[in-house]
Amino acid sequence: MARQCEVCGKGPQMGNSVTTRGKKKYLGGVGTKITGITRRKFKPNLQRVHISTKNGTRKTIFACTQCIRSGGVTKVVHNAPFKVPAQPAKK
Repeated sequence: MARQCEVCGKGPQMGNSVTTRGKKKYLGGVGTKITGITRRKFKPNLQRVHISTKNGTRKTIFACTQCIRSGGVTKVVHNAPFKVPAQPAKK
């Protein structure tokens, strides 16, 4: 199994790692120079989350943090949230 999000399919992407040296001009130097470009891999931030499916079963999947934050997955609720008891109206 490739490490990719099971909700949106986001996986690793290739990019460049750029190495620079020198002092910037606005800091009084002669400018920065690019001294090396190598390939690198950008990996998605995957989290293992327990979700509840539509038919009520529970399942563990790998989902990226953007899917978790945007509501793309429904996490399992272990405890019901606290409810404040209703107070009778004072006269």
